[in-house]
Amino acid sequence: MKFKGWATTEIRKDDGALAAGIAPVIVSASRSTDIPAFFPGWFMNRLRRGYVRWVSPFNRKSQYVSFAEARVIVFWSKNPQPLLQYLPELDERGLNHYFQFTVNDYEREHFEPHVPPLSQRIETFRALSAKVGKKRVIWRFDPLILTDELTVDRLIERIAGVAGQLRGFTEKLVISFADIAIYKKVRNNLTRERVNCREFTPELMLDVACRLQALNREWGLKIATCAEGIDLAPYGIEHNRCIDDRLMVEAFGSDRKLMEFLGHEQGSVADAPRPNLKDKGQRKECGCMASKDIGLYDTCRHHCAYCYANMSCKAVEENLRKHHDDSDALVS
Repeated sequence: MKFKGWATTEIRKDDGALAAGIAPVIVSASRSTDIPAFFPGWFMNRLRRGYVRWVSPFNRKSQYVSFAEARVIVFWSKNPQPLLQYLPELDERGLNHYFQFTVNDYEREHFEPHVPPLSQRIETFRALSAKVGKKRVIWRFDPLILTDELTVDRLIERIAGVAGQLRGFTEKLVISFADIAIYKKVRNNLTRERVNCREFTPELMLDVACRLQALNREWGLKIATCAEGIDLAPYGIEHNRCIDDRLMVEAFGSDRKLMEFLGHEQGSVADAPRPNLKDKGQRKECGCMASKDIGLYDTCRHHCAYCYANMSCKAVEENLRKHHDDSDALVS
């Protein structure tokens, strides 16, 4: 089974007109912005109306995306608390969902100036895990950032501190090493915030992996890297699939339509051979299967210093002046 693109469909827009669109099985919400934190009302409005209009960041053309065939929503967030009130409705609609929940500890460095305090994020993580199950809440400490003051020793201390508070509430930790040189936005944002970051060398990556392996004897987590080329398998760290067919089989195996799309027999084991559904729109090192992202760059108010999705705080505020929860696109 080779992925050749999502099925096409006809969508009736809010004004009654018809438009051609796509009907993805897996929706990502979102790599580009924190929809659970800032746009949960808009997301639920669009879900109820059956479609969303996505605007390409490259050519500004619109694409209509139907929810008619959606079987899984993958949420990405640093603060999903505002979305929690809507989880029962997602269940009632039969929409499977899981969370990529980033809980970093950069409070002293102020790298994430508008995320809630760490204690509050820990509380939200635990509450979410209690609602949906620990398998469906993946903890990300992402990215790992080095500065002259923030050494590998201190990074490991921070990770261990969070791990101790999340123990029993998740099964997996995903990490990545900050990529500075390849992202112009990241370089510009870090320069603007006067953050003197250092790139990870392969030796430092191996050092981190070795230390995490030792600590994980107590934690008992699956640990994986996100879109990293380096092989850390000797340290028990695999390459991750954030949009993960294995997790979907384990968590949502009774969903016949989803299993058919994934190429799995209903109830088959999660480590069965993976169909050729890789997302070709992501980096070569990315292990994700295909999904349709419905977010938009320059709309996230966390204003993280290392962000690759925001050009600047000014660009975000200019964009969000055009946002309304009743609009069919995130920004009209």
